[in-house]
Amino acid sequence: MDRAQKEQVVDELGQIFESSGVVVVAHYEGMTVAQMQNLRAKMREAGGAVRVAKNKLAKIALEGKPCASIADYLTGMTVLSFSEDPVAAAKVCQEYAKGNEKFVILGGAMGDSALDPAGVKAVAAMPSRDELIASIVSCIGAPASNIAGAIGAPASNIAGILSTLEEREAA
Repeated sequence: MDRAQKEQVVDELGQIFESSGVVVVAHYEGMTVAQMQNLRAKMREAGGAVRVAKNKLAKIALEGKPCASIADYLTGMTVLSFSEDPVAAAKVCQEYAKGNEKFVILGGAMGDSALDPAGVKAVAAMPSRDELIASIVSCIGAPASNIAGAIGAPASNIAGILSTLEEREAA
């Protein structure tokens, strides 16, 4: 890798560190290519991405970034998982680590807050952005459906009474 390629990688990593809601650092030593592709596919489904980069280049890219505190985790064979959604990457990594003992979460960062493995687990337990939006919409929509039901109920009661009266007259 020549100097220009290294500079490009540092720029790409810098953009990742600035724009991501969460970055998770993990060891992946001993994982097969198929396992790594599976992790990448799961992360893509969740709206995130996985990146393997040289630790030295990642440390250079971290300089001056809000999540610079994760530089201590960049030792050995590390993989960076990230997403704009502050919860998605942590959820996927936590779920993947349960089924693969070779994938070990070291920590991560959420904005300028450093996360240890327990912190990543706590973030993974939080509801995602889409889940929060769905629960807010259901809270807002519930009273409206109750009002619509109350308004429509008397009309259905009147229709029921009229049909009962018609049946009596016919008999």
